[in-house]
Amino acid sequence: MLDNDLLAVQMELVRRARDADDLAALQFIVVNDTHLLTPYRQAVLWFRGEGVKALSGVLEPERNAPYVQWLETLCSVLPENEPATLDASSAPGPAAGDWDEWLPAHAAWLPLPSSPGSGLVPAGGLLLARDEAWTSEDLGALREWVATWRVMHHGKALPERRLGWRARAARLRARIGKRGVAWMAGVALVLAVPVPLTVLAPGELVPADPIMIRAPLDGVVSKFHVRPNQLVTKGQPLFSFDDIALGSRFEVAQQALLTAEAELRQVEQQSMSDPKARMQLPASRGNVTERRAELELLRAQRGRLDVLAPQDGYILFDDPSEWTGRPVSTGERIMRLASADDREIEAWLGIGDAIPLPANADARLYLSASPLDPVTGYVHFVSHDVTRRPDGQYAYRVRARLEQGTSHRVGLKGTVRLSGERVALGYWIIRRPLATIRELLGI
Repeated sequence: MLDNDLLAVQMELVRRARDADDLAALQFIVVNDTHLLTPYRQAVLWFRGEGVKALSGVLEPERNAPYVQWLETLCSVLPENEPATLDASSAPGPAAGDWDEWLPAHAAWLPLPSSPGSGLVPAGGLLLARDEAWTSEDLGALREWVATWRVMHHGKALPERRLGWRARAARLRARIGKRGVAWMAGVALVLAVPVPLTVLAPGELVPADPIMIRAPLDGVVSKFHVRPNQLVTKGQPLFSFDDIALGSRFEVAQQALLTAEAELRQVEQQSMSDPKARMQLPASRGNVTERRAELELLRAQRGRLDVLAPQDGYILFDDPSEWTGRPVSTGERIMRLASADDREIEAWLGIGDAIPLPANADARLYLSASPLDPVTGYVHFVSHDVTRRPDGQYAYRVRARLEQGTSHRVGLKGTVRLSGERVALGYWIIRRPLATIRELLGI
């Protein structure tokens, strides 16, 4: 190549390097556009501590590739200050044995020393390889170009390394452009919008303050006069106990009372003339009183065989066939009686969804039977401890009073949405994924 042509090529390379936007573009130029100055097959840009930064014909080197790892081993043992030509026989270090597998016969090493007095830009070098031997003219032209490129590279690298994230942010803004920055700012503003922190929990309509209908005596339930969820009036019979055992005891008590009264009359007649019979008179009178009290107790119990509704409302209990013929104890709950307008929302808040709920927090029940007509209310009770649910899981019990009446019956189930304090939309989106990641990682 003539001197004028060589000078023109070097000026063109310098212009391209000067117009490079960043370090990546500058490194791409040195491994690819240097081919305009002198032909070669492969070019490698390497820095100590950073490894292979650029390869000819490749946008970005794969650090785990065997070829790249072999190049890093070779470049790490080459001189840092003196240019050199080498081949398989003169290459230093253990990498010389695999030379023929990765590189052509001849290579030129052009070192890139670090800036004087600065440790921000590490030392490195440019390795060029081809099949023909390198001439002194080729090496002279390459040294001039690489020296100029090194100055430009250090000029771009030092500000970026000193400024750190500011330089990277400026470079990112330049790449994205004003429209991209505007979109990112818009997304950031949207993610900062405050929204209520909401969670979903299974729930149902339950009576707020039901009356517990309990067994008034020990016995066997014989018959139900009402059906589950039936509307009853005050004084209406609800269920009855079996009268066989109690009736037999009542008849025995009646006969015992008659016998005690007959014995009392006999003792009273004998006491008129017999002092010994007069001494038995208090015991006979006490026996009569005891028998009469026992009979009154059994009569009162027989009066409670039919259990009546204490007020108007809906009767809530399980399948009557599960109770009929079943022995119950005094005080055992059999059913509940709820007023027609006495309803509230009950929700089971899972342990992982236990968010802080302020006083009178909003609660909405979306019933499975009527998902488009939610039942609204406000929270008035959250249990302090978790409770075991019928399905075996543990959750916090939440109760919410209704804001207005509803025509839905007690017992309907659905999903409750509970609203807590306001948080950023971004936090609302990533709260559950973050909790899942923490559980998986144990942090």
